[in-house]
Amino acid sequence: MTKTKQLDQKASTKRKGRSLDKVKGRNGWLFIAPFLIGFLLIYLPMIVESLQFSFGKIQYTASGYELDFVGWENYHYALFEHTTFVQTLWSSIGQLLFNVPAIVVFSLFVAVLLNQKMRGRAIFRAIFFIPVIVSTGIIEYINTQDQLADIMGQVATGGNGTSASTGGEEDANAFISVMDVARYFQGMAVGRELVQYVVDIANSVYDIVNKSGVQIMIFLAGLQSVSPAIYESCQMDGATTWEIFWKITFPMISPMILVNAVYTVIDSFTSKENEMMNLINSVYSGEANGQVQSTAMAWMYFLVIILILLLVAAIMGGYVFYQKRDT
Repeated sequence: MTKTKQLDQKASTKRKGRSLDKVKGRNGWLFIAPFLIGFLLIYLPMIVESLQFSFGKIQYTASGYELDFVGWENYHYALFEHTTFVQTLWSSIGQLLFNVPAIVVFSLFVAVLLNQKMRGRAIFRAIFFIPVIVSTGIIEYINTQDQLADIMGQVATGGNGTSASTGGEEDANAFISVMDVARYFQGMAVGRELVQYVVDIANSVYDIVNKSGVQIMIFLAGLQSVSPAIYESCQMDGATTWEIFWKITFPMISPMILVNAVYTVIDSFTSKENEMMNLINSVYSGEANGQVQSTAMAWMYFLVIILILLLVAAIMGGYVFYQKRDT
């Protein structure tokens, strides 16, 4: 009888766990139901119509316009006839590959610092999140128009518009130059590409900080979800801070690294500073039959971004640690 009761208790526990999973699943579907309804009724017809436009050509008539199917003509124009599309596409991809590691690493570093117990921690968190709040207003407009960069350049050059340094073709507004970094790497087998990457990161520190607010908050949420008991047990076993970070902290927040990498790619894709998006907008409003040609460009760029996201998920998916929880 005792074994039978134990088996019955285990079976009832499993049934309760399954029923709880079903309740969570239903609640999840109810939570995303507004988005699904809006997507099916509003966005999906727009996506289908956009795809049709990319394979068509507009003929204006007295009653409006007609869309004639032309196959891959618009895509052929973007790839082989447009003068700057391919070049701008590669430039945007290169900038994306530069921004994602820099922003994710910087966000993780700042989140680890802000997660420490110190005075004024809430104030420092707010400071790093302020750019996210103000980026939708006048600051975003200033950045887009490059007015702030012009002012900084005038201050650095004494207001006369000429370079105050003797760096020749070096950018007068750069914080550091390749020569400055190369001095620190003398005697080390470091390639010029790495030196240039460090220089670009240092000179882009303003943009990196400005685009890292959301990522820092996501990392902070992940760091605070780690049980303090795990850190205490590691410290009692004699683990150093360096070992705790790589053996405990880093694996536990690895899902947040993947989330932030995907978010950063999408955020760069929709940024107003994106060269590719600016080119697409200029083609849409400036060239003959530009509506359909720009739509084809947008779809190609969208597919490239999807491939990059799949590549990021495939590379990082094998290193992401998911903690199993008992239901």
